[in-house]
Amino acid sequence: MSNQHGQSATLREGVLQVDGPTTLHHGGTLDTLSIGYSLSGEPGMPVVLALGGISASRQVFDPTGGRNGWWREIVGPGKALDTHRVAVLGMDYLGGCGASTGPAAGGSFPCISSYDQAAAVLRLLDHLQIPKLAAIVGASYGGMVALAFGEKYPSRVERLIVISGADSAHPMATAWRSVQRNIARLGLAAGVPTQALELARALAMSTYRSPEEFVARFRKPPRMENGRPVFAVEEYLQARGRDYAARNRPESFIYLSESIDLHQVDASRIPVRTEVVAVREDQLVPIADMRALTARLPDARLHEVSSLLGHDAFLKEAEQLRAVLSLIYPGELP
Repeated sequence: MSNQHGQSATLREGVLQVDGPTTLHHGGTLDTLSIGYSLSGEPGMPVVLALGGISASRQVFDPTGGRNGWWREIVGPGKALDTHRVAVLGMDYLGGCGASTGPAAGGSFPCISSYDQAAAVLRLLDHLQIPKLAAIVGASYGGMVALAFGEKYPSRVERLIVISGADSAHPMATAWRSVQRNIARLGLAAGVPTQALELARALAMSTYRSPEEFVARFRKPPRMENGRPVFAVEEYLQARGRDYAARNRPESFIYLSESIDLHQVDASRIPVRTEVVAVREDQLVPIADMRALTARLPDARLHEVSSLLGHDAFLKEAEQLRAVLSLIYPGELP
């Protein structure tokens, strides 16, 4: 690969293996620890860690210009997070479906904290000999992990950009997620794990977007099929559920969803300069929670945006994120 200056870029992917037991924040233990990672960029570039929701992976974008990567709309050459200017580090979450340590099919797994994810990031930085990150850009669950890292290891990151992730979960969001987890658990017990995960994800999707977007897209009469109505929004949710269940295990969905609701950091103990990005239409992380987080942080600014995509705005709203992400680059105004 080469960048716009004709210099070769590097892509390092691997799995860091940590021998011996690892004690977790909530008291559980992992006998061995694996951490999957990907680092794309030229040697010497400032490094930005990009973390997304619980289904995000170490593949943040596609360095070859393809369509892979969970944040490909935002990250890449010339995009809102410009890979001509920074190297990008991605990580598979502990407890997830990637190369990091996670639950086996049908197996149990200890509770995972955002602090445990932050400790895994620290191990990666030491392994990759990265003394200090230019930034952690964390959205949704990734924002929670960014806050946990900023509290525990502030000397290892220059700036946090936290998008739609507060210092604790809102009880209504926990209510929605607890129903989703119980659907997935019921499916495992009944021997229909994939179908249950499809349903749990479909319910989750109804909370990610705004009611206004659903009105614009799905307010139309149903079509009739075998004498029964089939609603447009129903078909959309079912399709999203199938797509998710084809790539993820219900066990990982349960444990990482649980990790969101266990999340609790002390914002007053995070000295790192923090840019807080809040979406006014976000149902899962209400604007009031993001304003309160900003007030508790010692050194923070709030950036409010509006998007019909609601909680999912971080995936698509490239132009609204461009200004705040540009604060990462060397030489930009702080």
